[in-house]
Amino acid sequence: MPSAKTPPVINLRGLVKRYGQGDAEHTVLDGLNLTIDKGEFIAIMGPSGCGKTTLLNILGLLDDSDEGAYKLNGKNVEELSSAKQAKIRSRDIGFVFQSFNLIPRLSVIENVALPLTYQGTHKTKRLEAASKVLKTFHLGEREYYMPYQLSGGQTQRVAIARALVNNPSIVLADEPTGNLDSRSSHVIMSELAELHEQGNTIIMVTHNPDLTSYASRVIHMLDGKIDRDTKAPRVKKQTAAKRPLSGSRKAKKDSK
Repeated sequence: MPSAKTPPVINLRGLVKRYGQGDAEHTVLDGLNLTIDKGEFIAIMGPSGCGKTTLLNILGLLDDSDEGAYKLNGKNVEELSSAKQAKIRSRDIGFVFQSFNLIPRLSVIENVALPLTYQGTHKTKRLEAASKVLKTFHLGEREYYMPYQLSGGQTQRVAIARALVNNPSIVLADEPTGNLDSRSSHVIMSELAELHEQGNTIIMVTHNPDLTSYASRVIHMLDGKIDRDTKAPRVKKQTAAKRPLSGSRKAKKDSK
């Protein structure tokens, strides 16, 4: 539990996001309020079109709200310059996408090192950092493979490695297992559970109710608002996050 003086990692008040104009205007987020503390594992669920991905994009500073307030680590995001937001995005936030978003012409190690390029890190240090994080995902022997040479599970593990190469405190995952089979999904969720145990704040959008067992808190959205916000029992959090890890080490070598 954070101390009384520690601000929440994320604090949203009255968040509104609209798309379109006039008769075509559509409100995607409708006065949403949300507080997330450091070290939580949040699973966000809800029907298509309820605003889950839009919310994730705003949290990751990829999009702006139209109304309301967003405080990130106690700072008003609206008061930050574009350059400052970009710096926070590259330093503090890691993104994991359903579609992987690897660059086909770059090798695995170059893809993982990419976020460090935006920080101005020297090439040698970039590649060293990328190699180190790839080894933690049992992908060291595939550093110089091209994305097309990887399986779906391996590709998503590379995407997670890329998200973590800059040691972000917040990891945003949008349907991270949506394109994977059940075995590969288990490996990816075990990786996210490990990150959570290390103190990272994880915010994951998913349609799969089975994946909520990994979360410490489950938020259900409906029509741009939070419909239900439930904290998982502590025993459930521990068994869901820890038990799969022992088996996942064997699976990792061949979620191939």
